[in-house]
Amino acid sequence: MHKYIIMGPQGSGKGTQAKLLKAKLDLSHFSVGDIFRWHVQSHTRLAARIKRLIDAGNLVPDEIVEEILLRRLTEHDWNYGFILDGFPRNEDQARFFLERFDIDAVIYIDVPKRVTIERALARRVCSNCGLDYNLIFHRPEIEDTCDVCGGLVVARADDNEEALGKRLNDFTTKTLPTLKLFEEKELVLRIDGTQDREAVFAEICAKLGLD
Repeated sequence: MHKYIIMGPQGSGKGTQAKLLKAKLDLSHFSVGDIFRWHVQSHTRLAARIKRLIDAGNLVPDEIVEEILLRRLTEHDWNYGFILDGFPRNEDQARFFLERFDIDAVIYIDVPKRVTIERALARRVCSNCGLDYNLIFHRPEIEDTCDVCGGLVVARADDNEEALGKRLNDFTTKTLPTLKLFEEKELVLRIDGTQDREAVFAEICAKLGLD
């Protein structure tokens, strides 16, 4: 069984790498951002509060994040393991996780700030099926139209310069310090995220000993 956390700033490509690792090892991919969006789309009791916070570029409070994540992981539908994407975002969340679960590695994709901003502002998503696109790496064949379902491809509400600036500041001041907790346990693998996605994935696999 493989259990990983993947971390990196906005636009680092961690979601793409998580999906590649999921496919290679038949893992369950738990994206905290996707779980939030599911709540919004499903109009759950937390939906309105989560949407307001995300659209403003603010972080969802720890108690909500921890409740949602714990509920999801205790479903135990991850026979071959999981890769956790978008959590933890601060030291309290990291301690919460380490008290309840063990992991094999924390994959940290390192990308400079200027590249992060450029990539994040180029992100797009299908408003119908949720497929991710990027105007730098993966454009839809027909502009603004999903290749798979034909839905409208749009920018996410939280992918704007103001919200992105808040998220990058939160990442630097709150999320990056969590790496120290994982480094103390010798769990962190640092990956050069400026490479193309195939090279990034090859480096991840090599450092995980999967080749």
